[in-house]
Amino acid sequence: QVQLVESGGGLVQAGNSLRLSCAASGRTFSSYAMGWFRQAPGKERKFVAAISWGTGNTYYEDSVKGRFTISRDNAKNTMYLQMNSLKPEDTAVYYCAADRDNWSPRSITAYDYWGQGTQVTVSS
Repeated sequence: QVQLVESGGGLVQAGNSLRLSCAASGRTFSSYAMGWFRQAPGKERKFVAAISWGTGNTYYEDSVKGRFTISRDNAKNTMYLQMNSLKPEDTAVYYCAADRDNWSPRSITAYDYWGQGTQVTVSS
């Protein structure tokens, strides 16, 4: 089992950057595939980015490609989401998630563990 805690959210102006962190408990972080999802007010939670265990293959939702970068540091049990060129439509609560079995990067139901979320607000 793993516990996840997000941090790094905040209020920024459009065009600026933020880096989100997801700290994981436990000694087997490297064996978990990880993902970022976001949920805007009144909307469903949606996939943003994911990174596999092992080779660290990455996956992105089309609207964030070229602006967001997902990474992980297994030695620190931490995953990151570097968000550049932020837009007002990126405003949402961002959640990190972890999965160990039968992983499907973009599928919200594939993830077994979730953090509490961190708010990102981008003003125009």
